[in-house]
Amino acid sequence: MNVSRLEQRILHLLARGGRIDVEKDDNGKIELAHCITREGWRYPDFDLTLFKKLKSKRAVASSNGGPYRITREGLRLVRAQLDNR
Repeated sequence: MNVSRLEQRILHLLARGGRIDVEKDDNGKIELAHCITREGWRYPDFDLTLFKKLKSKRAVASSNGGPYRITREGLRLVRAQLDNR
């Protein structure tokens, strides 16, 4: 399955301990999504369409109403990257 470069970046952030926080409207529909790194920073290029793509590929999932985290399928999709710290 092809994964875009931006999706790879998000999956890599999630694999290193990040999460996706969502905000829902009164009807329970997701209206905003934010990618938070493990250091607590918000990733700027993340939007709702990218979240829907990752969710449709089953790369992220939420359990018990918590934040969305990477799944085993997402770990399979992410390619190894060097950690340039």
